[in-house]
Amino acid sequence: MKEFRNPQNIHKPLGQYSHQIEITGNERMLVLSGQVGMREDGSVPEDAFEQIDIAFENILRNLQAANMDVKDIVKLTYYLVGEIDTAKRRELTASKLQGHQPCSTLLYVAALAAPIYKVEIDAWASRQS
Repeated sequence: MKEFRNPQNIHKPLGQYSHQIEITGNERMLVLSGQVGMREDGSVPEDAFEQIDIAFENILRNLQAANMDVKDIVKLTYYLVGEIDTAKRRELTASKLQGHQPCSTLLYVAALAAPIYKVEIDAWASRQS
């Protein structure tokens, strides 16, 4: 079972995330490697927002392969190269999460595995067995 919490003795979340999620009981855990904005055919768009969209689609496909869905995500870590419009990023992320609020960390980094990548997102998911 997953219990999403935002303790009252700390600030409210700054975006669409939860401060903590406690997982108890009979749960399966799925840990994903960082997903980049690479399409199935190997192409990578230059636009960072397209990369975010594709990276999320890759996450959703990984979840589907494990018989999970977006509501099973408990942690997302975003790695971004360069400034990316915060409001637009949050709007795109919110559309992908469909109101779900997993724990979240965002890091700005100097570079990723190859210069073409501007975004990488890793995810942890949990589902009751």
